[in-house]
Amino acid sequence: MYNPKSVVGAMRCQDFSNYWTSTETYEALKTYMDMDFDGLRADIVKMLGGEHVRVNTRSFQNDMRNFETKDDVLTLLIHLGYLGYDSVAREAFIPNKEIVEEFENAMSVGGWPEVMKVLKASERLLEDTLLCDGEKVAEGLDMAHMEVASILTYNDENSLGCAIGLAYYSARKDYKMIRELPTGWGFADVVFLPLTFSDKPALVVELKYDKSAHAAIEQIKERKYTHALEGYAGEVLLVGVNYDKDDKNKPHRCVIEKMIIPE
Repeated sequence: MYNPKSVVGAMRCQDFSNYWTSTETYEALKTYMDMDFDGLRADIVKMLGGEHVRVNTRSFQNDMRNFETKDDVLTLLIHLGYLGYDSVAREAFIPNKEIVEEFENAMSVGGWPEVMKVLKASERLLEDTLLCDGEKVAEGLDMAHMEVASILTYNDENSLGCAIGLAYYSARKDYKMIRELPTGWGFADVVFLPLTFSDKPALVVELKYDKSAHAAIEQIKERKYTHALEGYAGEVLLVGVNYDKDDKNKPHRCVIEKMIIPE
């Protein structure tokens, strides 16, 4: 519920900000994030990367002191408003960028160095992507995937997708990130749609294992993934990423191409 006078004032001034997170401190969130339950850290990392995670809410006993499983912690965070909940899929997720920032604040005070390293490098990675510098983007993804690997399973497609979501963390200021966007010819792995106020190009990212970054680009074109960007007109960057999991150095390769969607 919002005070009508406050709403009118915000409309007149065209200036508003989030106040909810000021009613709780990130130290309280960190207390729950740092609880040592198997799989809890991995689930938090996945949600920061834009994924939903399965949660059993039935085991929670409405007790804010005694926890038996990671599901108890996730359920409490749902009740406190730090997580959203899809009751049909029975999955938890981080609902908006304000809450993502609270998770970042909680991680910044220690205990999450791997994730913080990736988040801090994300702005540079986005700049390199917009400059179509595939070599530097590949280097950035090498680092992101390696850091996340300490928490998630490395040779797993979902972990690479999660690493992409974290690596482009700063992009959320200008983009809406969509995982597995249905296109009619399959699913685009990751799509970044620019928000209405942004003048940046859309990004369509395709991930491959043990093939080639060029093969990823060709799949985007052949399956017409860009047709799923309904209502969007302008520049699109096609980003093909390949990861060679059998190479001892586990290198990533990246190719970036531009295309234009006419109005």
